[in-house]
Amino acid sequence: MTTIAPTHALTVFRVPGHGAEDVLVADDGTVYTATEDGVVHAVDPAGGVRTIGRTPGRPLGLEHLPDGRLLVCAADAGLLAMDPDTGRVETLATAVDGKPVLVCNNAAVGADGTIWFSDSSQAYPLARWKADFVEGTRTGRLIRRDPDGTLTVLIEGLAFANGVALAPDESFVAVAESGGRTVVRLWLAGERAGERDLLVQDLPGYPDNIALGSDGLIWVTIASPYDAVVDRLQRAPMLVRRLVTRLPEAVQPKPQRTARAQAYDVEGRLVHDVRADATHFHMATGVREHHGRLWFGSLVEPAIAVTDL
Repeated sequence: MTTIAPTHALTVFRVPGHGAEDVLVADDGTVYTATEDGVVHAVDPAGGVRTIGRTPGRPLGLEHLPDGRLLVCAADAGLLAMDPDTGRVETLATAVDGKPVLVCNNAAVGADGTIWFSDSSQAYPLARWKADFVEGTRTGRLIRRDPDGTLTVLIEGLAFANGVALAPDESFVAVAESGGRTVVRLWLAGERAGERDLLVQDLPGYPDNIALGSDGLIWVTIASPYDAVVDRLQRAPMLVRRLVTRLPEAVQPKPQRTARAQAYDVEGRLVHDVRADATHFHMATGVREHHGRLWFGSLVEPAIAVTDL
């Protein structure tokens, strides 16, 4: 049964920096996030924010590694690992198959330390994500990093590859296509191993980060609702699309103010559709369900937010 709840009230926790893009919840309830200035923060829901360390790039997705470190996807610095006690940073990947990881975006980590992560675009850096959307470059990649450091490109041609999540039993990995409004599934085990299909398609908006919740569901942020103008532009001649991306920022299509996430089971069935009050917090790009609470990050806000399911 699908649950479509009324508008949820959000409790907002401010952090010292803009663009707390993702959220990661530890077993003790600590919530990690990172801001556009490169700083990784630890938020105590009972009160207080402390600095964990600073990355050399713009941090986006965050994950736990089996050795206790934090995995950080830094858009312009690659795949990083940070020690939460010392802040020391190790670089795990900056290029694959001779091509730089131009927009390291989001990741999922297996029990054995295998990492699946997205490289959103080979055409534009993060600052020009709108150009990638409108032009539909389809240069996004899903990449695997084995525990021994071997890097393998698993999928190419994705429409702005974004959020990554594993099935509860690690039978498949899912990656969101922001530009295509889909969640692509790659089977890792069983009779269908190596096959690719869609876990979800025709989403009601443009997905950003996705994450496996403690409830066994795959949560998908809807960073902005479907926009018919963007849809028409994506199907226009390339010359028109490129002209639009060169217009002044003030007249380009903009994300609509929203804070929304959906949860899907492993069969791709919609289970929850959470629409939160976007008055004081919007453009939810990160999501974590943790024991009945739903945490949000935002690409633009100097804050994270939470609601009870």
